[in-house]
Amino acid sequence: MQLMKEQPDLQVVAVGTGGDRQLPVELVETYEKVRSLAIGNAVVVFSFSDCCMCHVVKQLLFGLGVGPTIIDLDEEKGGREMQDVLYQMICGAQGDRQQMVPAVFVGGKFLGGIQTVMSCHINGTLVPLLKDAGALWL
Repeated sequence: MQLMKEQPDLQVVAVGTGGDRQLPVELVETYEKVRSLAIGNAVVVFSFSDCCMCHVVKQLLFGLGVGPTIIDLDEEKGGREMQDVLYQMICGAQGDRQQMVPAVFVGGKFLGGIQTVMSCHINGTLVPLLKDAGALWL
């Protein structure tokens, strides 16, 4: 089982692990912003402020001593465009309609949503991932 998914190849208009999905040109700037946030922070959580599963992920990370960068898409300027980009990166690349948020990036790579984060926590692999990303020092 692969815990961390490689971030999709971030070409100007190609999205997906093989560059098999095209990103609309008007979303390229937003794509770069999402990419920059993911790469520039140890842990990033894209969420909605009223999403209970997002709340669970945030509380888990806070409880572990992580201070994630949190982007509430419903409150962020350009949040709708970020949501579209995340859908293309996450759901579009996997070809299904899975729940898009929370979308958790650790060390610049997409870790997953609530299921993956909780699975990693339960099986003991989350803390080492967070340490490797520089989000935890203990």
